[in-house]
Parts: sequence; structure tokens; C-alpha cells
Amino acid sequence: MDFQHVLVEKKGKIGILTINRPDKLNALNTHVVYEIASGFENLEQDPEVRVIIITGAGNKAFIAGADISEMQNITPLEALEFASRGQKTLEAIENSDKIVIAAINGYALGGGCELSMACDLRFASENAKIGQPEIKIGVIPGWAGTQRLTRLVGKTKAKELVLMGDPVPAAEAERIGLINKVFPQESLMDSVMKTAETIANLGAFSLSAAKHAIDHGSETDFEKAQELERQFFALCFASPDQKEGMTAFLEKRAPKFS
Repeated sequence: MDFQHVLVEKKGKIGILTINRPDKLNALNTHVVYEIASGFENLEQDPEVRVIIITGAGNKAFIAGADISEMQNITPLEALEFASRGQKTLEAIENSDKIVIAAINGYALGGGCELSMACDLRFASENAKIGQPEIKIGVIPGWAGTQRLTRLVGKTKAKELVLMGDPVPAAEAERIGLINKVFPQESLMDSVMKTAETIANLGAFSLSAAKHAIDHGSETDFEKAQELERQFFALCFASPDQKEGMTAFLEKRAPKFS
């Protein structure tokens, strides 16, 4: 597929998906959502890719939200379809067996915030502003923003961010647990790449197992979550990761995961 609004590239074990509408602050419309889904699927299906980075083109915005000019006159049924398509795309990102990192290089508003929350790790530049401002244009988040935000920062803070609609600067987003770490804008991508390379050199199966144990376990009761962890832990002993990792430890050398 030829992409108009996303860039898909690969650097070793790292896949990079860039939303490429800098003149529109990388705003999302129907076509962009399709391209994000397709571009992500390409990287997801590449067996050489261990980590996927999602970012925005330019130095002003990660994704500044939805393209309001497209949304203004849609019907309730069309809005339902748009929300369903967005949620399905973010579910694919969240449920990927690969580790997904958001490199938030500016505004991450509305759907941009929602997409970042579907990623496993979120790193932001100092100029980033993050939030769910939909209430200010008469709607609410539609891509599971009310749900993921609540799970990340708690019900009280989520209500403040959604009901008031004010974005928070990167430092505050880090303080409340919405993002992992803040970097100077000029070093964001280099720092994210270093993190991605570190993760990519670990065992693919154990990374996926750890990710899914946390994600699925946090959605159920503690007893079931413990059982889920036990199952993933046991499955690790059927993988090459465990054999290589423990052998390397006993031999006092760095592991070479396949």
C-alpha cells in the first residue's frame, strides 16, 4: 500500500511509524486512521521488528486530535463508525505482541492522547502538551480515552482532565503517571531509539509475556491475574529466551537472544 499521510520505516529491530501531516499538526481523519492501521500492521507482521515507535512529523505535534473540518457535519451513525474504527485501530496497537513506544514530540490531544495511551511506553519532549479537550467542542473522547485515561491516572484525575478539557504540560503528565519520561525536544528521538534498542535486544517471547501479563492481569481480579502470570511464567520455560538467558547468566556473559 502506498501511504500519503504516514511514513513506515525500519532500523534493525526497530519499526518507526510517523504520522506525516505536519501542516495539519498531524490531525486525524478517516484516511489517516486507515493508513495508521495498515502501516502498523505491516510492522506488526515483520518478524524482524521487536519494537515499534509511533511519532509525529515536525516539531509541533505528535497528533493534535481529529480533523474537525471532517467531523463537523457527520451523523450519529457516522460518528459511531468513526469511533469504532479508531477503537479497533488502538486495540491492535495495545494488543500487539511487540512493544510499542509513543514518542510524543508536541501536542497529543484528543485522538493523539488516546493513541499514545494504547502504547506500552510514552516518552515526551519538553514542549509536549497532552490531554482530552473534546468537551470544549461539545463531545467526549471516542477512542476509549475515558477508559484508558482512568486506568492510567485514576478516576479523580481522569475526570478533571476530561471534564475541564485542559491539556497538561509534559512535566505534569509525567508527575501524574500519564507518560514515562520527559526529554529535551532535540534529543527525544535519539533517547527513544536508545530505549527501543535496549528492549529489542531482550527476548521477544518474555517481552510479550510480561506485557500481556500486566495488561490482561490489570483488567481482572487478583486471583485470576496471579493465575495468568503463573501460566506466562511457565511458558517462558518452553522458549529459547529462558535457555539462553539463564545459560548466559551462569556462564557470566551477555545473552544473545534470537
